[in-house]
Amino acid sequence: MNGATSSTGTRIPSLDGIRAISILMVCYGHLSGTRNFPVSVAAYGRWCGDVAHLGVLVFFVISGFLITTLLMSERETTGAISLKRFYLRRIVRIFPAFYAFILVMAIATLSGAVHLTGRDFAYALTYTVNVEPNRALQIGHLWSLSIEEQFYLLWPLTLLALRGRRALIVAVAAIFTGPLVRVAIREWIFHVDPHALNGMLTSFPAMFDYLAAGCALALLRPWLLTQMWYLRLTASPWLVLAIPLTLLINRMGSHTAAILLGSPVMNVCIALLIESSTRHAGSWVGRFLNCRPAVFLGVLSYSLYLWQLPFLDHRSSAWTNAFPQNLMLVFLAALASYFLIERPFVRLRRRLRRGSGPPARVKNGLQGQVHFQPDSLNK
Repeated sequence: MNGATSSTGTRIPSLDGIRAISILMVCYGHLSGTRNFPVSVAAYGRWCGDVAHLGVLVFFVISGFLITTLLMSERETTGAISLKRFYLRRIVRIFPAFYAFILVMAIATLSGAVHLTGRDFAYALTYTVNVEPNRALQIGHLWSLSIEEQFYLLWPLTLLALRGRRALIVAVAAIFTGPLVRVAIREWIFHVDPHALNGMLTSFPAMFDYLAAGCALALLRPWLLTQMWYLRLTASPWLVLAIPLTLLINRMGSHTAAILLGSPVMNVCIALLIESSTRHAGSWVGRFLNCRPAVFLGVLSYSLYLWQLPFLDHRSSAWTNAFPQNLMLVFLAALASYFLIERPFVRLRRRLRRGSGPPARVKNGLQGQVHFQPDSLNK
């Protein structure tokens, strides 16, 4: 969830701001119900649904878009996709901060501050928290990182085997298959084993449509940017209506119609908003997304994501889990993680990238626009 830079060293417009909004949604959802916070669990979600979950879905769409852009650009430039370099970049970017978090949780468990079992650590260390139905709260949020890691494992292999057009068919099929899987789980599997529902609903097949939406956007984008209707749509001020539409669909939650019909619409809305905000940084929305506080919050989003739930436990009466000090502790832990762990390894990743040759550039089809360097478009 780190920022992205162009080949000239400038940051990609608006992406960090979108990440900032997403992580704020996640933190707000988990803050609700904590001691002294003005929003109770009962009131949370009354108007917009589970906004923490929606924030995660936005991250999924961004991830699918950026990873696909990186891989397709590498293939276009070099004629091949290097799985070795891809996985090395992922390891350097994600593992250090993640395993530092796990180490602290292990120390906290040994000291009795938190109560995690060997089973909890086994799921966390293998990035399979998303299939654990009874995950502990302190590591429960890692279900989404588990899905991301499973995506990193499977999608490059898919692109390598199928190439662009057939991979696009897979992505589009996934956009419509994911809702069907979720409905099947809710309607049928729940009656067979209700205790497995939580793990089944966050399994990769049940969630991969959101990642696939970002993948489809990246694969279709070279063609879309040659279509006048698309340029007009993503430049239209009326596109802002996609925000309340997304919130309405999110509010409808688990209704079958909302899942089957609303999920694909939500995915398209998020993709269009990402496209519009990155291409029109001079608009009032773009200026907000690119202001310094938003950019810094977006840069900090991965560390905030990792460290939120140990302090945002609405079931705990401990001082560290009460508002506002719980939010302050999240930010302090995230700052320590970013400056002490993330930034040094980001520098290492840049050195590794320079050592593998000049990075590829992506033409975005618009005269005068920045040519993004996708090798730096990684969370």
